Amino acid sequence: MPDSTQSTNKASFFGRLAEQITKYSGTTAVFVGAVGIVLLWAVAGPLFKYSETWQLVINTGTTIITFLMVFLIQRAQNKDSLVLHLKLNELIAATKGASNRLINAQDFSEEEIRLIHQFYCLLADKAKADNDLGETHSVEEAEDNHHEKLAAHRND
Repeated sequence: MPDSTQSTNKASFFGRLAEQITKYSGTTAVFVGAVGIVLLWAVAGPLFKYSETWQLVINTGTTIITFLMVFLIQRAQNKDSLVLHLKLNELIAATKGASNRLINAQDFSEEEIRLIHQFYCLLADKAKADNDLGETHSVEEAEDNHHEKLAAHRND
């Protein structure tokens, strides 16, 4: 049975390596280097008589780099997305009156997301009817406020 601390260290090593490569690959120096390689390849074209091998070198190199970068970019996006969701969850949890139903909304099914979207569309319609977009946090509150305003107008 493999040692769990050893696999954790390997995972963290590869995680750290991927993070460092991701940071480095987005620098100006790497971009300038990539442009330099393409220019060098283009200049070398006449020396190799624009052969199939000459073309294969750039095609193979760019394909491999693109293939690997797709996974690094996806990893970075996944991490950024998770951090953004955590920050939003913290804001929801810390805001008085906010609906805790939306904490971890990124884990909801598409049907649940559609239902919540319909809920907020209804809430927005109610808020527009009251000419106040920031007063209520639930459909029930919006309906109650609307009825209270109607009653107040009737009593005037």
